[in-house]
Amino acid sequence: MAVIQDNLSVVLYRELEKRLAEAANKVLPSGNYSFSVRPCADTRFGDYQTSAVMSIAKELKTNPRKLATDIVSKLEVGEWCEKVEVAGGGFINFKLKPQAMAAVLNEAARGEHLFYNKADKPRTFIVDFSSPNVAKPMHVGHIRSTILGDCLARTFRLLGHRVVTDNHLGDWGTQFGKLILGWKKYLDKEALEKDPISEMERIYRFVNERCEQDAQVLDEARRELVKLQQGDSENLEIWRKMIELSRHEFDKIYSRLDVKSDYTLGESFYNPYLEAVVNDFITKGIARESDGAVVVFFDDDPYLKDKPAIIRKSDGGFNYVTTDLATIDYRVKTWNPDEIIYVTDGRQQLHFQQIFTAFRKWHPELNDKLNLVHIWFGSILGEDGKPFKTRSGDTIKLSDLLDEAEERAFKVVSEKNAQLPEEYRRNIARLVGIGSVKYADLLPNRQADYVFSWDKMLALNGNTAPYLQYAYARIRSIFRKGGIDEGYQENKTIDLTVQEEIAVVRHLLNFGLSIEAVANEYRPNLMCNYLYELAGLFTRFYEACPVLKAGEPQRSTRLAICELTARVLKQGLEMLGIQTLEQM
Repeated sequence: MAVIQDNLSVVLYRELEKRLAEAANKVLPSGNYSFSVRPCADTRFGDYQTSAVMSIAKELKTNPRKLATDIVSKLEVGEWCEKVEVAGGGFINFKLKPQAMAAVLNEAARGEHLFYNKADKPRTFIVDFSSPNVAKPMHVGHIRSTILGDCLARTFRLLGHRVVTDNHLGDWGTQFGKLILGWKKYLDKEALEKDPISEMERIYRFVNERCEQDAQVLDEARRELVKLQQGDSENLEIWRKMIELSRHEFDKIYSRLDVKSDYTLGESFYNPYLEAVVNDFITKGIARESDGAVVVFFDDDPYLKDKPAIIRKSDGGFNYVTTDLATIDYRVKTWNPDEIIYVTDGRQQLHFQQIFTAFRKWHPELNDKLNLVHIWFGSILGEDGKPFKTRSGDTIKLSDLLDEAEERAFKVVSEKNAQLPEEYRRNIARLVGIGSVKYADLLPNRQADYVFSWDKMLALNGNTAPYLQYAYARIRSIFRKGGIDEGYQENKTIDLTVQEEIAVVRHLLNFGLSIEAVANEYRPNLMCNYLYELAGLFTRFYEACPVLKAGEPQRSTRLAICELTARVLKQGLEMLGIQTLEQM
């Protein structure tokens, strides 16, 4: 069977979109019409489909089915499609030639691509995520922001964009008066050396309780805060030590999660800019005094009209709104981003609506240049449907959660592969345990709450990280069994003749579409579902199609399918922040 090479694109659906636009221009009045081509939900109707003609017909007040038929008559896609049909009220369905699929597969087997293109016009993204508070342990509530933010950053980078990640630490505020007082009077130095975060949390709780009981202690804490704010050398030294110790502990967790940040500019970094921000708001008439405070009113916004934002309190202090406005301003001037993304829980939706609206009033010249996005997510629930906590009702520390994930995974691995050396089992357990936690968090629609279940997330069947990690390891075992080097790329004839082969390849061709969907919609669950479906299609292919014992060209074709399925699984999981194993 001949292999098509001329005019071939890595992303076939993009070429179909271009050809549709060209055909439409021959039929329609002058206009800039665009077409979106997506995989058919039901492959009986074809491989790709567009419904764009129906909206165009509605706009032009013409018959959609006739318009679709006219466009198809001018469409030139014969080198890729064996059939193009008009269906229903104006759908256009495309059936790809197996030769076209084989040609793209052959290119990928030679390492020319992995079924996706880099962005034509790279953009600059800033991703703000995780943001733990100094002197407090990272807890289960930090999982979603950390893992989701890291996944989005990985996705944008994969598509060739410039990405700046900034972990906006909570390192300033009224709590430091109590912390410094506790440090001076009640610090246990041995406990601090063993577990810095726990000791700082202990002294804060102790002083906070005393403040509630004794007004004199509260006054002491306030005086310590004022001294810090005024630059007292002793208090600054204690504060800096708290930040240093906290960052060290945070970095241990980030290392386990394989999460990196380009910057960790905390709230304190922006303190020198806050007064100027407020003054500029007043000068431009965006904010005015109200009951001694400086307030931004949103009179022209129906939703925010009765939700003003304070940018300087009546006591002269600043708040999160002021800091966040200064942060956006700094980021714009420093990195010139196209988009700034904040990854936090859904309870902060109003805050970011206020921030974004206030900033657009402040810098209207950026309204068409800068996209400000709040990516919010739901809560993690226990199996009782309530917020996920310890049995005693305390918030679960993230380090304890990761420890338990690894121990549970180690138990599963040991039951299935007791003969493996313990060190090897521990490594498998680390990657499977951490991967399970990440995948369970990324799999649901991010705006939904989800129930945390150890049994489900560590299962070797179903839509889980262990299932996909095992699917990858199983494919690698085919190459070990056949004595074939990793990275099999022999340029032999690829001939797709069996339906199970075509089903896997058709899905591989849509890898780029799934990556773009995650980036455009900020929804990693789309990649989770793509990979799960790929693993299922591969299983059916492997059960129906002998690989190592097949004759040529089936053997080469099927080895290429195995190799490329493994590569896509590995790349897709890496995009989610999950590592793979060669053996499980």
